[in-house]
Amino acid sequence: MKKVVFLFALLAIFVSCAKNEKNNSVSEKQKTAIAQSQKPNRIDVVCFYGKNRCITCRHIEQYSKELLQITYKTQLQKGDINFRTVDFSTKEGEAVADKYQITFTSLLILKYTNGKESVTDMTDFAFSTAKDQQQAFKAGMKQKIDSLLEK
Repeated sequence: MKKVVFLFALLAIFVSCAKNEKNNSVSEKQKTAIAQSQKPNRIDVVCFYGKNRCITCRHIEQYSKELLQITYKTQLQKGDINFRTVDFSTKEGEAVADKYQITFTSLLILKYTNGKESVTDMTDFAFSTAKDQQQAFKAGMKQKIDSLLEK
């Protein structure tokens, strides 16, 4: 019985993630152009989302932005770290999501070193902490970004 309840709760989370509003201040084409003109050695924090977003999905984006703007302000200004969102329900966003095999809300940290990309998937961590453990979310993200900066 507990397994059934757990499965229904999990299903509810995924359904709710697919039911909220769209946030698109910069077009996906503009984001792609920006990404292509960025430094070859950098870290990109990328939030993928669909047309509708649940509260946890919105928290993942909000807390990621806050962490970067406060802790990594200098690196953001220099272009050493970038933040972007990708709406995979759009045609442009779908192409980016396909590249990373994204089908639902996700959080990736992409590290570019001399033209090589490495991908760190933070999605499970983000969903387990973003809703009600804001400090744990930010601490975990900071730890991962710091470790990637050191490499």
